[in-house]
Amino acid sequence: MRDVLELDLGPVVAEQPDPVLFATVSGAHLYGFPSRDSDVDLRGVHLLPTAALVGLREPEETRSRMWDRDGVEMDLVTHDLRKFVRLMLRRNGYVLEQLLSPLVVHTSDAHRELAALAPGTLTSHHAHHYRGFATTQWRLFEKTGELKPLLYTFRVLLTGIHLMRSGEVQADLPTLVGQVRAPAYLPDLIAAKAEREHGAADVDRARVRDDVEKLHARLDEAQDASELPDAPSVHDLLHEFVVRVRREGLGDGPQG
Repeated sequence: MRDVLELDLGPVVAEQPDPVLFATVSGAHLYGFPSRDSDVDLRGVHLLPTAALVGLREPEETRSRMWDRDGVEMDLVTHDLRKFVRLMLRRNGYVLEQLLSPLVVHTSDAHRELAALAPGTLTSHHAHHYRGFATTQWRLFEKTGELKPLLYTFRVLLTGIHLMRSGEVQADLPTLVGQVRAPAYLPDLIAAKAEREHGAADVDRARVRDDVEKLHARLDEAQDASELPDAPSVHDLLHEFVVRVRREGLGDGPQG
């Protein structure tokens, strides 16, 4: 299994048309169950020049690209800072996982400052994000029988439960298995996924369905008992952060 951080991903960031505040690895590598042929999911934030936001043309707030680089399938998605921060304020656990990913390809002072503000965006309503994501992945598993969406189902439910209880965003499934009571067969499923990106899940469907339903119930209970607030506490601080970073002119010149 290749170590994704041993890949030379710096040039990918340097090729972007606008400054990049951060780029991290997401997807299966972040979630702790990459396969031998998993693609590399890069996620991050770019900073558009001020003119792009105040002119008549629609700004390119989200950039998405998939391509093959030296035999590795790359999937790059970045948002402009303003859009990314708005997503942070909309109980979107997905962008928080990207922001706080320990698999860092490119960072900056702005990245570190934004990460420090992230805990203030967490609310008990983030449980809805993980509940909805789990439901979507479970339906995909029922349709295809593949292992990948099943692991995603368990991962997001355990992430949601852990978040409601601890206030910590933890996306790594093997770590979660050690922190949250989980089905004993999950390590075996993770090991099976390491051998193949796509393939059927060799599981007792009735048992798995029962375990997923129990985790949904535990997520509901964790949300009800959570000490997380109902609303973000850092809206004004994030507004000031976005204005300040834009005002400093980081988006008005070529990337250095």
